Amino acid sequence: MPALAPPALAPATIAEAYLAACRAELAAIKPGNVHVHAAGHRMSVADFEASAALSAPPLTAPGARVGARIEGAVAATRAGVGQNTNLGIVLLCAPLAAAAERPGPLRDGLGCVLAGLDAADAAGLYAAIRLANPGGLGSAARHDVTAEGPPPPFLAAMAEAAVRDRIARAYVSGFEDLFTVGLPALAAARARGLAEPWTTTAVHLAFLTGFPDSHIARKFGAATAERVRAEAASALRGLTLGEGARAALLAHDSALKTAGFNPGTSADLTVATLFLDAVQRLKDGEPAQPANKS
Repeated sequence: MPALAPPALAPATIAEAYLAACRAELAAIKPGNVHVHAAGHRMSVADFEASAALSAPPLTAPGARVGARIEGAVAATRAGVGQNTNLGIVLLCAPLAAAAERPGPLRDGLGCVLAGLDAADAAGLYAAIRLANPGGLGSAARHDVTAEGPPPPFLAAMAEAAVRDRIARAYVSGFEDLFTVGLPALAAARARGLAEPWTTTAVHLAFLTGFPDSHIARKFGAATAERVRAEAASALRGLTLGEGARAALLAHDSALKTAGFNPGTSADLTVATLFLDAVQRLKDGEPAQPANKS
């Protein structure tokens, strides 16, 4: 008897997984980002908790287009929090939420969602980006999202930005970073017996040390972003995660925040990895979060 295809997930289930991913990311020490152990960059944990709650309903609206999910989530966040706290998270999680609604393997559904992005999705995307007004966005020679007139094609604009932005790259690579960096880091941390929130810290460090953070690069330049990555790799890669690592992680966290460096893309990719893992597990009939080993 052939195996049954993974089922479509209910919107309420997807929303619960999204909120859990956002909360788990905030509970972990993530050097340079906001978390329960230290605020930073004029933002607090409460800002991000509110943003998650506000963005969840539009992000997981049943049957909604990706662009509508993005625009609705960013608009709700902006109205309730008053600043851009979650544009990157929303950009990454909206296609995953749409894919989770489809029956069949999640990665196959994600490919279909990305291939089906159209002009209406583009309009929602660019409206959301203009509303969020992310720091260091600047302008582009082609496919400038801040320009007036009809929106450029969704994937063409993402391809244009992919060389300098890991979130744009996700759209044209099938979310490769999540599948080849984030999920393996999460699985390896669990295999080592780590419990939350250390498994989340492991995912964040994989992104922080693996490539220059796009958010830092937009604000300070590519050379600075690479220097921040290299310093994190030197200081933190190979660190044995657990209570014994807390002091080193918090020291690096403080140093990054004092310098004004916010590896926001690494944090966004971390949330998206946790969300992807949860909905993929649910589709496979497993609990969204495996039992902790320690």
